[in-house]
Amino acid sequence: MVHFGFSYVGLIYIAMLLIPNFIWAKNKPKDYDRYVGNENKFLGILERIGEAGNMVLVLIFSDFNIRPFTVWSVWLIASFILMVLYELYWVRYFRSPKTMADMYSSFAGFPVAGASLPCIAFFCLGLYGSNIFLIVSTLILSAGHIGIHIMHRNEVVPKKKKNRALTVFKVLILIPVSAFLAVTIAVIAVRNVSWFRNYIDTSKGINEAVYVPIGGQEQYLLIRGRDINNPVILYIHGGPAGPDSPIANVYTDPLIDDYTFVCWDQRGCGRTYFRNAGEDPDNKTVDFETALSDTDELVDYILNRFGKDKVILMCHSYGTVVGTEYIREHKDKVSAYIGIGQFVNAKESDTLSYEDAIRAASANGEDTSPIEEARTQYLNGSTLTDYMALRRATAKYHPAKNTADTTMLAVFSPYAGTDDIRWVIKQMDLKNFYLLEKNLMDTVFAYDIYEHGLTYDVPVLFISGDCDYVCNFALVEKYCDDITAPRKEYVAIEGGGHTPHYETPELFAGYVKEFLAGV
Repeated sequence: MVHFGFSYVGLIYIAMLLIPNFIWAKNKPKDYDRYVGNENKFLGILERIGEAGNMVLVLIFSDFNIRPFTVWSVWLIASFILMVLYELYWVRYFRSPKTMADMYSSFAGFPVAGASLPCIAFFCLGLYGSNIFLIVSTLILSAGHIGIHIMHRNEVVPKKKKNRALTVFKVLILIPVSAFLAVTIAVIAVRNVSWFRNYIDTSKGINEAVYVPIGGQEQYLLIRGRDINNPVILYIHGGPAGPDSPIANVYTDPLIDDYTFVCWDQRGCGRTYFRNAGEDPDNKTVDFETALSDTDELVDYILNRFGKDKVILMCHSYGTVVGTEYIREHKDKVSAYIGIGQFVNAKESDTLSYEDAIRAASANGEDTSPIEEARTQYLNGSTLTDYMALRRATAKYHPAKNTADTTMLAVFSPYAGTDDIRWVIKQMDLKNFYLLEKNLMDTVFAYDIYEHGLTYDVPVLFISGDCDYVCNFALVEKYCDDITAPRKEYVAIEGGGHTPHYETPELFAGYVKEFLAGV
């Protein structure tokens, strides 16, 4: 996403543009000079601006270089094919009588191919690189370059009678294609703006998406911070198997001035899953003990890489189970713990949610049988669908005032990729998703944090939304009261749900900074 650096693909494209044009300089149409004086001056200015912009932009961003295949690679393939067609167009021209009509003819179905083919090719290259600068520059170039070519074509090529049916068909195709491209450009533009709004100078900071060998697998990390000398926070996501690294910028942006964040797609999910799906497609290596050993290996990697003695653990939901267990085993490697939507006991939390929903439904004079039936399905169930039935039935009775549309956050995030989309799609198949994550799911549903001790050797901060019924806020507050720690604090964000760090990121960051200032 908008990385400055040399683009060898851009250099190849420039060569593919310039070489035919150098040859053309000695093979102009015989009457070219008579027509060139009639060119529209405004279109000429747009053409020059676009040409200069494209020549520079394709060279200074490394985003256009070849990278591992994704859906976005289709744009690079399409772009290159168009450039090859552009070269073939010139071959045909050089072998023709070299008239104005030859110069401004169609090729492979593309009108005024000498202008349209390279313009569309560079546009596709801009989409591939998710680079709004090249896209805009190419649109400017297209307006001028294609516009001038169309004017010359109309001057030298007799107009044909239009086929009305064909015209209507083209319009019907053009409308949805244009709408799709407009939306794509808008999304790319917002992602680029988001990237530059919180741009990180990597000369002293870090902004890196990397796969690191952990526990025999290459596991995905997103590492961000403005100064690598700052304390490091390891964020452990919830779920199980609910990675949120694509939108981690939402809550980390207000904190990256003071901390380096390591966001991790854990074994068996997200980008880590797809990176290792060839060796472990059914998550045979995924269980809670492995999650803890992976965490320890990752912590060691962080300490060694950044020259630290300890890390700060920030964990969400299921991730708090991993985090609290890890602290008990490796307290010497952790300087502080922050639990967001702290997990205490799933069954107790769901029971409180059920009771609250029954009270609310009864107070409204509603039929409570759907909630009771969902409760029965939950108690007697054995699949994720059964367990989720109760949450679906009760959710509407305790809505959070603060909300976060994580889908739209992902759409506009500069860190979201195709593997993130693929994982969301995989999660939608609840039956197979449960089977894929069964070892962790079974651990969570049976887990009671009170059975694992009440003593912490590090400062502890719990942050919950006061409308969080997934990991019930009342249970978290009571748990905070019951534990002993060098320092402990419970914060309930008013109107907050289960993801307060996404719902109110600035407020969340304020609590984190205030707490860590005393660590």
